[in-house]
Amino acid sequence: MVRIDPHEHGAALFDLDGVLTDTASVHRAAWKRLFDQYLAGRAERPGPFTEEDYLCHVDGRPRDDGVRAFLGSRGIDLPAGSPSDLPGRETLVGLGKLKDRYFRDAVGAHGARVLDGAVELVTSLRARRVRTAVVSASRNCALVLDGAGITGLFDVSVDGVVAAELGLRGKPDPATYLEAARRLGCAPRRSAVLEDAAVGVRAGRAGGFGLVIGVATAADPGSLRDSGADVVVRSLREVAVVGASPCEG
Repeated sequence: MVRIDPHEHGAALFDLDGVLTDTASVHRAAWKRLFDQYLAGRAERPGPFTEEDYLCHVDGRPRDDGVRAFLGSRGIDLPAGSPSDLPGRETLVGLGKLKDRYFRDAVGAHGARVLDGAVELVTSLRARRVRTAVVSASRNCALVLDGAGITGLFDVSVDGVVAAELGLRGKPDPATYLEAARRLGCAPRRSAVLEDAAVGVRAGRAGGFGLVIGVATAADPGSLRDSGADVVVRSLREVAVVGASPCEG
């Protein structure tokens, strides 16, 4: 059992997909649908999008960065495009928007499932005056939180929309996590990060956070440890809260 002690950590910063909700699987399915359709239309017919591709190139990254990284791994270079690009246009933005449409359609049809232990852990943290935040590259963070019924459990949300507004670099850069800690009024060294993606773990380590917990709901535990996680769990049920103390920056 991994323990978060409020005497040491006054804030807990959670990734969304794969840590709090099962929407990581919805993202994977949307990415696979997008890339398999796109690659099938290429003359060179590169192989299909795989689970390894998702973990290496897409997981945890801002949407356009994920499109760029995956296509680059297949030797495909597309223009960035512009915000006015329609979904499906052959640009990073256009393909990213089409993936976003697939994802939103799936969440709208089926909702978002909260992962085991998530509500219990966040509720326990808040009861002990530990401040909580969601830090996600997704621009659909609010949609997912609302669909899962857990919006009210978090003091702060720093998502893809906020990152774009502030010009914050995406994970593995620690900028979004640092912004969340700033908004919570808690120093990184007194904050815990809970992440399921290797790039997110690297962001937590690069930001100087006091505790980085890897949550291996889908990723290889070894990859999370190699990326800098202090400890790795399979589920948030393996994380407990002990003691009680307010956050002091």
